[in-house]
Amino acid sequence: MTNVPELFGSMVFNQKVMKDRLPKETFKALKKTLDGGEPLQLDVANVVAHAMKEWAIEKGATHYTHWFQPLTGVTAEKHDSFINPQDDGTVIMSFSGKELVKGEPDASSFPSGGHRATFEARGYTVWDPTSYPFVKEHTLCIPTAFCSYTGEALDKKTPLLRSMEALDKQAKRILKLFGKDVKHVATTVGPEQEYFIVDHALYSQRKDLRMTGRTLFGAKPSKGQEMDDQYFAALNPRIVTYMEDLNETLWKYGILSKTEHNEVAPAQHEMAPIFSTTNLSVDQNQLTMEVMKKVAKRHGLECLLHEKPFAGVNGSGKHNNWSMSTDAGENLLEPGNTPESNAQFLLFLTAILKAVDENQDLLRISVASAGNDHRLGANEAPPAIISVYLGDELYKVLEAIKDGKPYSPDKTDKMTIGASVLPPIPKDSTDRNRTSPFAFTGNKFEFRSCGSSLSIAGPNTTLDAIVAYALKAFADELEKAGDFEAALNALIEREVKAHWRIVFNGNGYDESWLSEAAKRGLLNLKTEPDAVAHYLDEKNVRLFTEMGVYTKAEMESHYEIKLEKYAQVLNIEVQTMLEMISKDILPAAYKYIGAVSKTVIDLKSVVPGAKAAGETALLSRLDVLSDSLAKKADELSSKHLAAKDAGDVMKVARAYVDSVLPAMAEVRAVADEIEPLLGEEFKPYPSYEDLLFRV
Repeated sequence: MTNVPELFGSMVFNQKVMKDRLPKETFKALKKTLDGGEPLQLDVANVVAHAMKEWAIEKGATHYTHWFQPLTGVTAEKHDSFINPQDDGTVIMSFSGKELVKGEPDASSFPSGGHRATFEARGYTVWDPTSYPFVKEHTLCIPTAFCSYTGEALDKKTPLLRSMEALDKQAKRILKLFGKDVKHVATTVGPEQEYFIVDHALYSQRKDLRMTGRTLFGAKPSKGQEMDDQYFAALNPRIVTYMEDLNETLWKYGILSKTEHNEVAPAQHEMAPIFSTTNLSVDQNQLTMEVMKKVAKRHGLECLLHEKPFAGVNGSGKHNNWSMSTDAGENLLEPGNTPESNAQFLLFLTAILKAVDENQDLLRISVASAGNDHRLGANEAPPAIISVYLGDELYKVLEAIKDGKPYSPDKTDKMTIGASVLPPIPKDSTDRNRTSPFAFTGNKFEFRSCGSSLSIAGPNTTLDAIVAYALKAFADELEKAGDFEAALNALIEREVKAHWRIVFNGNGYDESWLSEAAKRGLLNLKTEPDAVAHYLDEKNVRLFTEMGVYTKAEMESHYEIKLEKYAQVLNIEVQTMLEMISKDILPAAYKYIGAVSKTVIDLKSVVPGAKAAGETALLSRLDVLSDSLAKKADELSSKHLAAKDAGDVMKVARAYVDSVLPAMAEVRAVADEIEPLLGEEFKPYPSYEDLLFRV
């Protein structure tokens, strides 16, 4: 039986290990860096590095790496061994404070959006001491930030740390107005991770899954998720074994894997951790995705993290549960028993409404990807329209403030279950709304629009930055007020009125919401190019630069990178589609046509006058469909070539949206019509039935 407390964090150089292994004065100095952000002195770094190296070697490490998060959205690592040659031909294992604190990977091969020329290769990684090092396989992994020789951030961690500092600064200004002198305000995140598990042998026979992470073709199986029998169902024994291994591996890395269950779609599952400080949570989620895939392979399985690996069933998201807390343990989004009289909570809530309303575009951009475009608004995930769900009670509280009327709470605060053996239970102040992109869930907001493969660094950088910006505006105004209470009440009432349009408690899947949102003036940015077109708007550049989160040059590079990646993803998908048509689908169809034709010929030679009507009809249908598929593939190829030559990055991305994606849909429709007509032994690849129901 696994001893979880003993196992948990066993591969992490956390504060307990630091305290046990470092001299008291060194640990005290390091704590000032960890808790207060003070610079780490080299003499302290040398002592820490030696202790870290000794601990890592005991855990089986022979190498170390600066583990960082470039703008690819995944992690990167270059491994160096601890060995240091001696004059007598032997080696010793050494690791200095300088090697701990700073590394120098090649920066020219990572996305920079034109910031760096190919020959400008120097880049730096710098240890982030607020995120604990860990041993993965034979390597000590040191979480770091990554920047160019000229100082631009080339990663997702640096802006995240900047945004956390911005929110910390502005939130403390607000709390000071309420007479609270706190040392630190941090955002916390708990990302629920959805994923699919399929058999690796079947996966390896699908070029589309291997190359793109999703199925580009696949006829709908006779059974999907319509019976609602997968959600929370008893786990398949093979999945149980996988989840047990996954949990134990994550626990070794100090990742608080808490909840596991079957999701709605067949072969779909979810893992949810307990929340952590945002910076640590981002790092851990990146590691979680890597571990999920590696553990799956150990069990002859494949973990799919694409947002929409299968058409016709639910895709996968990553629900980003976000809140703010002080170093004293106060959750700033905790309404208390009487939220209408909790002025501090209402001020923070109003700041969030203002931030979300004024920056719908930035929030949509933060979750935009070619994969997530398939999921958002598809009646399985929140719509592309950003809105805020508050629940009944908070809605009524803010509505009363907006209308200048007293709040009258409901008299009943209990609900009965309807069975005499079950006692009445307290009624939550808010239901859950799974159709809302940004929903209040009691003491946090759940940003439900994030895609399953997405690094949550981007969404949380944006969330922290836009809320910090709103808090700054409030602090600037309230600090000048003569009568704080009167100014506070006036501000909350004014801002709730100004941003009431962003509040929506209804069904985000309902078609009527599209027209209602348009009347309210809310944005409906359906695709990534639609969203990214707003990224460099003046208000957005002003917000990020004033908050010190991005420079204008960094934002310009992100604009290029986002659109380039979008086009590259679709370029790979189109090329894979065309190859599967020419090498798999059409040859399979022709082979089956040949086999059926031979059957007809043989039948008529043996049975004179035989009509073979069924076989002939099948042959005729396959002939028409095969011809149509070949023609549509040629049309797709032409549109693809035209899109690649459309001009700048935005024109290329728009050509993919307007021309290539519709052509891809037409090609798939024909191919998916051919697939069910083929005999089982003629199938060009494992079907949806194989992938979803053979684990």
